[in-house]
Amino acid sequence: MTSLENATIEIGDVAPDFTLKNQHGEEISLSSFRGEKNVVLVFFPFAFSGICTGELCEIRDNLGDFAELDAEILAVSCDHFFSNRAFADRDGYEFSLLSDFWPHGDVSRSYGAFNEGAGAPNRGTYVIDREGLLRWKIVQGIGEPRNLNDVREVLADIS
Repeated sequence: MTSLENATIEIGDVAPDFTLKNQHGEEISLSSFRGEKNVVLVFFPFAFSGICTGELCEIRDNLGDFAELDAEILAVSCDHFFSNRAFADRDGYEFSLLSDFWPHGDVSRSYGAFNEGAGAPNRGTYVIDREGLLRWKIVQGIGEPRNLNDVREVLADIS
């Protein structure tokens, strides 16, 4: 796959593994959660933008719900990890904000979430079970807010 192609991952597929830096510069790998936790992978277009801030604040304010469902939140943008750090510090995000900065958008592309015209991911949401299998996904446009209640329902079904 060239870096300009968007892959398509389907329900039941093994989720593509990746390692990205979080807002603290720590490397986080999807595979590190295998056998331990479900993962909610949340691609967001731009740090500090209105809809993204609202969505991530909703996750922050309901983090306990996701913990009760044995799920780790991994939020991914193409912003540099320093930008993600400032964003997380400003709004008190205690979950990982991962930087898909370089190679630019490679992880977003591997999940079929990258928006070539914007140079950033669409609002892709993926629920990955403890075995590393994709159990649910939705990819929405940059201006379309996601519904986290859908994610909670999926997690309740697989937990």
